[in-house]
Amino acid sequence: MKNHTDEDKTAIAVSVFDKNAELYSQKYMDVSIYYDSLDLFCDLIKIQNADIIDLACGPGNVTKYLLDKRPDFKMLATDLSPKMLEIAKEHNPSATFILLDCKDIDQLEASYDGIMCSFAFPYLSKEEVIKFLKNVTKVLKEDGVIYISTMEDNNLNSGWESGSTGDKIFINYHEESYLISNLKENNFEIIDLSRITYPGKADKMIVDLIIIAKLSMK
Repeated sequence: MKNHTDEDKTAIAVSVFDKNAELYSQKYMDVSIYYDSLDLFCDLIKIQNADIIDLACGPGNVTKYLLDKRPDFKMLATDLSPKMLEIAKEHNPSATFILLDCKDIDQLEASYDGIMCSFAFPYLSKEEVIKFLKNVTKVLKEDGVIYISTMEDNNLNSGWESGSTGDKIFINYHEESYLISNLKENNFEIIDLSRITYPGKADKMIVDLIIIAKLSMK
């Protein structure tokens, strides 16, 4: 596959997620490897009834964990896949759901105490991520907390990959250096940085980079 625009890659990913939504739900509902970092995110949100948005929520796996941990959260969850949203609603009847491209977060009129972005970055290009980190400051309250996780590798290694279903999706790998520098440029204070390593396809080890940051000023 060559010469696809970022918009093309997004459309292909949405199509694959719609097609395999039920399968993905069964495979990825367990988020136990992320418990420590998700717990830290919850602990950093000090106020009760905080407004939280979960971007690219998929089947609602992280949404469910957050609400189980903090049922006081007023949760808005978003995704670009209608099928994923249907499943996420079943798992999280107390949350609100809307169809939204996370790249359009700056178009939201509300503001939030916390932003969860746990599975979006592999489907955003480096340029889209840099723009996102700027736009997100428009909807995150001062002292608000953002959680980001992404597969870490040289960005030049990004490319088309086949999943367990055989469907190809363009996977973007991101690097700590430009993620941290852009967060700091947009007035974020890095609270925590961690990595989780686990086996992928063909014995390749996958590294998930997790960054939790607080918006110090606007």
